Amino acid sequence: MTTDYPQFHPTTPALQRRLRRNRTDNWVGGVLSGVGSTYNINVTLLRVLFVASMLLPGPQILMYLAAWMIMPAE
Repeated sequence: MTTDYPQFHPTTPALQRRLRRNRTDNWVGGVLSGVGSTYNINVTLLRVLFVASMLLPGPQILMYLAAWMIMPAE
Protein backbone atom coordinates (compact mmCIF):
# COMPACT_ATOMS: atom_id res chain seq x y z
CA MET A 1 0.00 0.00 0.00
CA THR A 2 1.42 3.37 -0.95
CA THR A 3 0.35 6.74 0.34
CA ASP A 4 0.71 10.22 -1.05
CA TYR A 5 1.72 11.69 2.29
CA PRO A 6 5.32 12.95 2.48
CA GLN A 7 5.70 11.94 6.14
CA PHE A 8 6.13 8.29 5.17
CA HIS A 9 9.15 8.94 2.97
CA PRO A 10 12.31 8.29 4.99
CA THR A 11 14.28 11.19 3.49
CA THR A 12 11.74 13.86 4.45
CA PRO A 13 13.00 15.90 7.43
CA ALA A 14 11.16 15.16 10.67
CA LEU A 15 9.86 18.71 11.08
CA GLN A 16 8.21 18.64 7.63
CA ARG A 17 6.26 15.43 8.23
CA ARG A 18 2.52 15.60 8.90
CA LEU A 19 1.34 13.71 11.97
CA ARG A 20 -1.71 11.56 11.23
CA ARG A 21 -3.46 8.66 12.94
CA ASN A 22 -2.89 5.32 11.27
CA ARG A 23 -6.11 3.54 10.29
CA THR A 24 -4.58 0.22 9.26
CA ASP A 25 -2.29 -0.57 12.20
CA ASN A 26 -4.31 0.66 15.16
CA TRP A 27 -5.34 -0.95 18.41
CA VAL A 28 -7.40 1.81 20.00
CA GLY A 29 -7.26 5.02 18.02
CA GLY A 30 -4.16 4.78 15.86
CA VAL A 31 -2.33 7.57 17.68
CA LEU A 32 0.76 5.60 18.64
CA SER A 33 1.02 3.85 15.28
CA GLY A 34 0.72 7.24 13.58
CA VAL A 35 3.53 8.66 15.70
CA GLY A 36 5.64 5.58 15.06
CA SER A 37 5.17 5.60 11.32
CA THR A 38 5.74 9.36 11.06
CA TYR A 39 8.99 9.39 13.00
CA ASN A 40 10.25 5.85 12.16
CA ILE A 41 9.90 4.53 15.72
CA ASN A 42 8.99 0.95 16.47
CA VAL A 43 5.24 0.95 17.20
CA THR A 44 5.51 -1.98 19.61
CA LEU A 45 8.09 -0.07 21.64
CA LEU A 46 5.81 2.97 21.78
CA ARG A 47 2.89 0.84 22.96
CA VAL A 48 4.97 -0.86 25.65
CA LEU A 49 6.30 2.48 26.88
CA PHE A 50 2.81 3.97 26.93
CA VAL A 51 1.42 1.07 28.97
CA ALA A 52 4.42 1.26 31.32
CA SER A 53 3.84 4.99 31.76
CA MET A 54 0.44 4.16 33.26
CA LEU A 55 2.31 3.21 36.43
CA LEU A 56 3.45 6.82 36.79
CA PRO A 57 1.16 9.63 37.89
CA GLY A 58 0.08 11.91 35.09
CA PRO A 59 -2.51 12.63 32.43
CA GLN A 60 -1.50 9.90 29.94
CA ILE A 61 -5.07 8.88 29.11
CA LEU A 62 -6.21 12.49 28.71
CA MET A 63 -3.27 13.23 26.42
CA TYR A 64 -4.02 10.14 24.32
CA LEU A 65 -7.69 11.11 24.02
CA ALA A 66 -6.76 14.68 23.08
CA ALA A 67 -4.36 13.43 20.42
CA TRP A 68 -7.07 11.09 19.14
CA MET A 69 -9.45 14.02 18.72
CA ILE A 70 -6.89 16.46 17.28
CA MET A 71 -4.89 14.25 14.91
CA PRO A 72 -6.53 13.71 11.52
CA ALA A 73 -6.82 10.20 10.14
CA GLU A 74 -4.69 9.34 7.12
